[in-house]
Amino acid sequence: MKKMNMVIAQSGGPSMVINESLVGAVLEARKSAKIGKILGAKHGILGILGSDYIDLKKVSEKKLRKIAETPSSALGSCRKKPDADDCKAIFEAFRKLEVGYFFYIGGNDSADAARIVAEEAEKANYPLVVYHIPKTIDNDLRSCDHTPGFGSAARFVASAIRGDDLDNRALLGVKIDIIMGRDAGFLTAASALARAHEDDGPHLIYLPEVPFSEEKFVKDVQAVMKKLGRCVCAVSEGIRGKDGVPIGAKLGSGETDSHGNVQMSGTGALGDALAKLLKEKAKIKRVRADTFGYLQRSFPSIASKTDQAEAFAAGAAAVKAALAGKLSKGTIAIVREAGRKYKVAFAPVPIQNAAKYTRSVPKEYIARNGHDVTAAFIEYAKPIVGELPPCEIF
Repeated sequence: MKKMNMVIAQSGGPSMVINESLVGAVLEARKSAKIGKILGAKHGILGILGSDYIDLKKVSEKKLRKIAETPSSALGSCRKKPDADDCKAIFEAFRKLEVGYFFYIGGNDSADAARIVAEEAEKANYPLVVYHIPKTIDNDLRSCDHTPGFGSAARFVASAIRGDDLDNRALLGVKIDIIMGRDAGFLTAASALARAHEDDGPHLIYLPEVPFSEEKFVKDVQAVMKKLGRCVCAVSEGIRGKDGVPIGAKLGSGETDSHGNVQMSGTGALGDALAKLLKEKAKIKRVRADTFGYLQRSFPSIASKTDQAEAFAAGAAAVKAALAGKLSKGTIAIVREAGRKYKVAFAPVPIQNAAKYTRSVPKEYIARNGHDVTAAFIEYAKPIVGELPPCEIF
C-alpha cells in the first residue's frame, strides 16, 4: 500500500497543552507504515497556503518531548476561516505533496474550518482523511466532557485568585478580576476552586450564562463588604445584560476575527467600568481591577498534569482513528466514564459534533443566587484541574 503524507497544524488561541496534542499525534504517526512524511504547517492554514512547513520526522523525540511540555502553539497559529478558493488551493497543495491525512488542533471554529476542508475534498473527489483534535481553554466544545487546555487555564485562574485573595486580605477593599470566556463561563467558574477557608474569595462569581445587572452587582458587593470588610469578584469577560449583548463588547473597539468573534481579552475596559461603578454607586474608596487576559493561556510551569496527559492522548487517539478508517472526517470526543474514580475515554465521532456551535455552563453548575457555582461544578472540575499550590492564613 502506497504511503500517504500527513499534515498537522494548530489553530485558534494557544494553550498550555496544545503542544502535547501535537507531539502525541506526531509520535503516534511515526509508528505507522501507512504514513510517509509528517509535515507541520506553520500558522495553521496559512502555512498550507504558503507552503511553509516543518519536517517533523527530522525532529528528535527528545526535542519533541520538550516541545510537548512548552506552552503556546509551537507551530504558530491563526484564526483564518477558509473559503472555497482557499480549499481549492489547499487541495492542490495536498495533491502535490501527496497528503492523505490532515490533522487540525483547535476549538469549535477550527473544527468548522477542518469540516469545510473535508467536505470540499469530498466534492473534489480527493481522498483525504481529516481529523480535528480538540483544544480550547473555554471548555465549550459540545463533543467533549471537557476540553484539553481548560484544566491548565483553570488551574492558573484558581491559583491567581487564591493569591489575589491573600492580597485582598492584607489591604481590604474590593478586587475585581476579569477572566476569559466570551460565551461560556467555565473558566470563571473555576475560580471557585481557589477557596480553602470559609471566608476565602472569590466571594462573587459572574458568568455569561446569567444576565448581569449593575444594580444587583452593587448590592451583592455591598452585602459582602458589610460581612467581611472586603470582597473579591471573579467576572467573565462575556457578561451580558438582558439584551444579550456582552458589556465588554460595547466598551471595546468592536474588532472581530474572520469567524465573527468580538475582541474582548486585550482590553481592561470592563474591569475599569465595574470599578468606577462601585466607587460611584457603592461609595467604596478602594476598588481595584485586573484583566487576566492572555496570561491564562500560555503560562509556564502551572499546567494541570491531568490536562497534559489527556491532551497528549487526544492527539494520539486522532491518528489511531484516522488510520483505522472508520471516519473520513472526525474529531476526538473526551468522555468521562461512570464510576467513583475519575477516568476518561477517547472516542472518534463525526467532526460536526465539535464544529461551529458551542455549549454553556449547565444550569446545575450555577448557584440559584446567580453569583456563585454549585458543589456539582466543584466535583466536575476538581480532577481536571488538580491540586493547587498550598497557602496558609492565621
